[in-house]
Amino acid sequence: MSREQKQLLLEIMQYSFALVETNLYLDTHPYDERALKLHNSYSQKYNELLSLYEAKYGPLRYTQMSGCPWAYINDPWPWEIDFDVI
Repeated sequence: MSREQKQLLLEIMQYSFALVETNLYLDTHPYDERALKLHNSYSQKYNELLSLYEAKYGPLRYTQMSGCPWAYINDPWPWEIDFDVI
């Protein structure tokens, strides 16, 4: 896995975490417009990064896979990736 691929994957994971956190906050503060705007901007960036990653390196989500055999089994599993990219 290249340094660029690891960096992109790490950024996707960071936005995913931020989306979960803002979603949880909005569950209890549904009228907080600032939080909603933040969540929406994170969501947009997350989707852009996913599209970029999948265009360059293949699918990350099972809903984007087609054909057999599954190509993702040739890559390292998430727990096997060394994210020391900086």
